[in-house]
Amino acid sequence: MKAKIGYFLSEFPGQTHIFLWREREVLTTLGIATDLVSTQLPSKGVSSHLWAEEARKNTVYLFPFTAKDFIDSFVELLKAGPAAWLRCLAVIAKARDTSLSQKVKLLAMLAPAGKLAKLTKTKGWSHIHVHSCANSANIALFNSILTGCTYSMTLHGPTLEQYGPNQPQKWQNAAFAIVISQLLLGDVKNKLANFLPQQLVVAPMGVNVDEIKRLHPYQPWQPGTPCRIFSCGRLNIVKGHKYLIETVELLRKRGFDLRLQIAGEDEQGGSGYHQELAKIIHDKSMSECVELLGAVSEKRIRQGLEEAHIFALASLNEGVPVAVMEAMAMEMPVVVTDVGGTSELVDDGVDAILVKAEKPEEMADEIANILQNQQLALSLSQESRKKIIAKFSHHRSAETLAKCLEDLAKSNPPYSKANESM
Repeated sequence: MKAKIGYFLSEFPGQTHIFLWREREVLTTLGIATDLVSTQLPSKGVSSHLWAEEARKNTVYLFPFTAKDFIDSFVELLKAGPAAWLRCLAVIAKARDTSLSQKVKLLAMLAPAGKLAKLTKTKGWSHIHVHSCANSANIALFNSILTGCTYSMTLHGPTLEQYGPNQPQKWQNAAFAIVISQLLLGDVKNKLANFLPQQLVVAPMGVNVDEIKRLHPYQPWQPGTPCRIFSCGRLNIVKGHKYLIETVELLRKRGFDLRLQIAGEDEQGGSGYHQELAKIIHDKSMSECVELLGAVSEKRIRQGLEEAHIFALASLNEGVPVAVMEAMAMEMPVVVTDVGGTSELVDDGVDAILVKAEKPEEMADEIANILQNQQLALSLSQESRKKIIAKFSHHRSAETLAKCLEDLAKSNPPYSKANESM
């Protein structure tokens, strides 16, 4: 193996983490071994992937903390010495836009950083890649001070702000960083101009087109039969599901017999925003035509895409949405909102249709147009998969990460060797 790294994920395995599992598989083929480490398990009911149990068994979780963890962490902090303690305290003191309580939380992160430090040494990692710019990145930053092990980050979006304070130091101390869209790249350069690592690259996540493909040719909707619309996205207000439900309501009033299925669950495993959406559906008397599937496996998602006439997503913001990539890879018409980095994925009117956010009337018009124009439906379905094959293979992000690690190894000795000379 060329390298062995820590692959640091937040609340893994979650319902949106299939692309991380794919990236890790490709990294293995590229000669990079990855040990899974995560902050904690996600809420029950948010992940039903076929590989989820394997992922849980092979992941080390920083939380909850046991008595042994506290002792081991304290020992690692002692081993690091006063100079490292002072550097960690300096990070906390210099953290921008942080209240006193947030600084106390940063101080508390030294405990999981100590646990991560022990893992770094026992696992023999040369580097840690963090698929987040939130608190996981703070923990990796403290670990780099305690052990000398470099770290990097991937920013998934849709915005930098949602990842919390102390962004300048997270980025400035990273060996390199990856962002998933040109839009995010511009945003980061604008907001963190003087704090960026030397290497900053763009690499969207992708899908495995060898697995995500149709079993049968796409067939446009036939008048006089039910029209099936499929959507996929965690049940969060940012995904705009209520606007999609309104879209279906408008189309049914126009005489279309629409059936909508939404795959995805809220962060509380069904006790959060799921309940609000269920009430909206009930109050609109749409329970017979709108179904909330909850967290389902990728096999069930592909089944839903295979059976649907149209995929639709009414998000209010996105990075570069993998759910849309999967729908396009399934060779079907796609109607999505023009938010975040979605326009970097879609050529409007060629391989999918873009509409304004929070405009169910506009989305209804475009869906109706596709339903009534079989030639357009076929053209969109054919061009959508071509786009994904050409530009959004799941190999792309893994190859980018591997190249960044290769460049880093040339300019920086691996942690284990550096540690021997200390």
